[in-house]
Amino acid sequence: MNELINTFSERKDELLTAIFEHLAISLSALLIAIVIAIPLAILLSQRKKLAEVVLQITSILQTIPSLALLGLLIPFVGIGTVPALIALVVYALLPIFQNTYIGLAEIDPSIEEAADAFGMSRMRKLMRVELPMAMPVIISGVRTALVLIIGTATLAALIGAGGLGTFILLGIDRNDPNLTLIGAISSALLAIIFSTLIRFLQNRSGKVTLVALGVICLSIGGIFFAQNNSIGSETVTIAGKLGSEPDILINMYKEVIKDEDSSINVELKPNFGKTSFLFSAVKSDQIDIYPEFTGTVLESLVKVPKSTPDDLSPEKTYQEANKLLDSQFDMRLLKPMDYENTYALAMKKSEAEKRGITKISQLQAQQDQLKAGFTLEFIDRQDGYRGIQDKYGVKLSSVQSMEPALRYQAINNGDVDVIDAYSTDSEIKQYDLVTLEDDLHLFPPYQGAPLMKKEFADEHPKVVKALNRLAGKITEDQMIEMNYLVNVKKEQPAKVAHDFLVKEKIIGEEK
Repeated sequence: MNELINTFSERKDELLTAIFEHLAISLSALLIAIVIAIPLAILLSQRKKLAEVVLQITSILQTIPSLALLGLLIPFVGIGTVPALIALVVYALLPIFQNTYIGLAEIDPSIEEAADAFGMSRMRKLMRVELPMAMPVIISGVRTALVLIIGTATLAALIGAGGLGTFILLGIDRNDPNLTLIGAISSALLAIIFSTLIRFLQNRSGKVTLVALGVICLSIGGIFFAQNNSIGSETVTIAGKLGSEPDILINMYKEVIKDEDSSINVELKPNFGKTSFLFSAVKSDQIDIYPEFTGTVLESLVKVPKSTPDDLSPEKTYQEANKLLDSQFDMRLLKPMDYENTYALAMKKSEAEKRGITKISQLQAQQDQLKAGFTLEFIDRQDGYRGIQDKYGVKLSSVQSMEPALRYQAINNGDVDVIDAYSTDSEIKQYDLVTLEDDLHLFPPYQGAPLMKKEFADEHPKVVKALNRLAGKITEDQMIEMNYLVNVKKEQPAKVAHDFLVKEKIIGEEK
């Protein structure tokens, strides 16, 4: 409990920002869903067959897994707040439309006849009789939708839309249950508070409830929009993948840029998501820079000519990656750092010694006895498990897909025997693991470097000059130690990044 309180105290400012982002996304989505669903239900209340069709469509939409829906939206609207809003609106439509339709359809026909007998017009009857009688059912649907939205909005963090999901993802990634609990508890409390608020308002007046919700949604949404569209000097947006290492690197990028020119505004978006999300964000100008690896560029992002050799040196890998990014996407990869964060297979040191396994090729003899926990990305990559099957002939008896941090917990608990890892992961040291020798050289060189559009690089020479200070810097041991400080010693990535840059005299001491 003390650790939870300490974590809350240290992160209260970040938590407040995340709560505000979460509310802005959730309430904006609710307002949009209300504007769509209620008028549509009113329009179709006298058209039963058509209403049934719409109910079926909204029901089907709600069965689509949220991650799948976000993945389907990214190619069309990019990443960030827009796809998150669309997904949340889709999930909110069913309860609001269904309850509005049912509330109107179940009004006693004798009351309808009485209204007609008094000579009420269609609109007057709707506003004075039907909606007031249906309002309790409608508001119930709004409450259900709001609770659903607030819970689902945690996934918005996966595509860079912020919110309380950032705490949950960060907690999972860094094996810190306190961060996960803070995010989960805060999300649950928001759902309870706003559900109670709607119920309180519902007892007063249905119209008052809808008006109050509209005012709250517009107020929070307006402030959120204003904060994210501030007028002034241009902002350089730097994002990072999930994990401590990208978080450290983007803080280094920010520090060297600010050291080069303090007038440049730099916004960081940590834990932004997977490789494909970040690459799409650069293409669509939603972010300007993110740290990428030379091997990942060749394996996942560009089309590599068949004539390209498989065993390129680190320097040749960088040159080829940069050339193909330029020709295919008009992008530029700056000069890489010294260390390589290449893929590796890892086992518990004690288990590897007991089985006599030091190389990947030795897995084949015991493949029927070994269970693996791999990330989804590793399972699907040619320089991952696909390549291990093709090049090494290794097909393990059980392969489970896991989030990056969970696979370390799994191997530490003995649930799996082999996991994929990155060569600079702090968990290798933390859990006493050993990486197996890639004796057939499957994994290409992976050197980290800033990736950006060529146009951005040409227009921001000071940014490029600043980032090039990191070229050829940071050894593998230094990166492992920095990851260890963040993941195990719980130091802040910004502090770790700053201390390293000062120690290595890449930036000056604080004035």
